[in-house]
Amino acid sequence: MPDASLNLEKLKAQFHEDILSLDSPLGDVTIVIRAAAIVTVASFLKTDPDLQYNYLMDLSAVDCLRLGTPHRFEVVYHLFSLSSKQRIRIKVPLDGKNPELESLTCLWPGANWYEREAWDMFGIKFRNHPELKRILLYEEFEGHPLRKDYPINKRQPLIGPGSKEQTPV
Repeated sequence: MPDASLNLEKLKAQFHEDILSLDSPLGDVTIVIRAAAIVTVASFLKTDPDLQYNYLMDLSAVDCLRLGTPHRFEVVYHLFSLSSKQRIRIKVPLDGKNPELESLTCLWPGANWYEREAWDMFGIKFRNHPELKRILLYEEFEGHPLRKDYPINKRQPLIGPGSKEQTPV
């Protein structure tokens, strides 16, 4: 069973130019990478015979507006290796003006709904996503409610019977 040090060494050797930081608190590796490298790094983690991070456990986002970071958002991936029972966390910092990242649905089809949720709640776009649309809120909803600058008193457009022209079923 590989340990966290193997993960660290393989990642450093393969992606030294794309890694912004890398550490292993309590044995779980956390890697912060440049946005342009997400597909390459994720593909390597999934297909490398020594690592085999073949399960995308979760994808989430963080709005770092008041956290004092140079970037506005982070997309956080949690991967798991079924063979070695190891976890790894990948963080990708994004700017606030155009938060955009390549989709990982090409590697894990299950990333579809996670990416849609990040789009819906935070407004992070995923390039080459097969169907990037809202998943939790209705299409007419304006804005992205988990952004820290989202106005809490904002009124939303009405939906439902009588709010739009109804089409017979």
